[in-house]
Amino acid sequence: MERVSTGIKELDSKLSGGYPGNRVILITGVAGSGKTIFGIHFLYRACQEGKKCVLIATEETPEDILYQARMLGRDLEPYYENGQLLIERVFESRSERIEGTRYGFKSEGLEIELPYLADFVPEGTDCVVVDNIGVFTIRLSTRKLRDEFDGLSYILKKKGCTALYIMDEASYNMTNQLAEYSVYGSIRLLVKENTYLGKMERYLYIPKMRSTPLSPYTSVFEITSEGIKMDGSGDSEIIG
Repeated sequence: MERVSTGIKELDSKLSGGYPGNRVILITGVAGSGKTIFGIHFLYRACQEGKKCVLIATEETPEDILYQARMLGRDLEPYYENGQLLIERVFESRSERIEGTRYGFKSEGLEIELPYLADFVPEGTDCVVVDNIGVFTIRLSTRKLRDEFDGLSYILKKKGCTALYIMDEASYNMTNQLAEYSVYGSIRLLVKENTYLGKMERYLYIPKMRSTPLSPYTSVFEITSEGIKMDGSGDSEIIG
C-alpha cells in the first residue's frame, strides 16, 4: 500500500512509512493537544513533495494558520501564495447569514452537509485536511452522521485524496465516537499529568490503522519551535 508521510519522522516509522494513501485518517484530542499542528506537519511535507493540498478551516482564518505554521518552522505561505495549497475560509462563513443557497448557511450556525465539503476539493488534489470537522456534527442524528461521514470519505477516495479529519474531543464523545468507524485509521492525542515528573505531558495513541502493524502503547511528544518532537526511543504507558 502507498504511504503518505505524516511530516513527523518518528510517526512515519510507527506507521510503516506514513498514513495509508488514498484513505481517511481521524485525529482527535482535547483543546491544546496539538491536533491542528499534526495537520500542519502533514500539509507542509506534502507541499514540499509537490502535492496539491486543501485545508478546509472551520475554526481559524488562513492568516492565523499560516502564522502558526511559521512559528513551528513549517512555512506554508509560499505554497498558499502560488496556489499549491488552498485554504477554504469556512471559519468566516460560520458567522455569516446567507440564505437561499444549497449549502444551507443559517444565522444560528453552519449546516452544510458533510459530503458537500468535497466541492471545496478540486480535481487533482492529493491531500486534504478538514479542521475541525466536529463543528458539522452538532445537529446530526447518529444515522445521519454515519451516512455523511461515509459519503464524504467515499467522494474524497474517488478523487484520489489522502485526508485527515481533525475532530475535537467534545464532538467525538458527544457523537458516541462514531466517526472512528467511518475512517481507515485514527490517532488520539491526550494531555495528562506525569505523576512521577510532576508535569503535564502530551501523548499519542493509535487505536486503529488498517493494513498497519501497531504497538498497543502510547508515545510521548512535545510541541517545540521546530515542530513536533516525538520520543523515538520506544513506546510507553500513560503514567498516572
